[in-house]
Amino acid sequence: MNTPFVEHLLTGKARKVGDPNATDRMDREWESGIFKDIVQGEKWLGETGLLGDEVADKKNHGGPEKAILAYPTSHYDYWKSELALGDIGIGAMGENLAVSHMDEHAVCLGDTYQFGDAIIQVAQPRQPCWKPARRFRRMDFALRIQESGRTGWYFRILKEGYVQAEQDLTLIERPYPHWTVAKCNEVMHKKKDDLQLTEELASCQLLADSWRQTLNKRLKGEYKPIENRVFGPNKG
Repeated sequence: MNTPFVEHLLTGKARKVGDPNATDRMDREWESGIFKDIVQGEKWLGETGLLGDEVADKKNHGGPEKAILAYPTSHYDYWKSELALGDIGIGAMGENLAVSHMDEHAVCLGDTYQFGDAIIQVAQPRQPCWKPARRFRRMDFALRIQESGRTGWYFRILKEGYVQAEQDLTLIERPYPHWTVAKCNEVMHKKKDDLQLTEELASCQLLADSWRQTLNKRLKGEYKPIENRVFGPNKG
């Protein structure tokens, strides 16, 4: 079995693109930190992410529970075929870690890894928003990401330190081996009526608080529509 491996580190500044006066919503001005570039050498990984990285929407992105986003490089072959996009590749999802030998079926909630001098822990799957759709002009792209399960996942930082690309991720602890990222996604998005699984996932102490709040609301019969997240201003 191959060891999980970080192929590339990526960072980017938040920036505005598009035309504020465009008639087509997909061409209008928007701001995002999704545009990431591969960086070389050692980088400082702090509590809220890699030094030099930015997010635009601080309400829904970033923070200690979403310090860095990991995305498997193997998924891009699927998206190139699925969307007929030859230019989609590493960095397209706004990831900070382009990883190999790991995916949503192999990574579990709470997995704790040594990464260079830092220690990182899986906090939650990524819930895709409308911005990848805007970037690649595919209205339903966020929904496709969600339905495919190829979401990637976020790490929190347990120990800050210097990290760099072309390094192994050494698994230190796996407290929830039955809660893969894929299974968490299923409970959140496909098995909404299974309240037993919902309660079990919500009870995991290492689950990010935002996910726990959503699941606990579901247990009370409160369901939040996904349209605003997956379509946002792309759709009238």
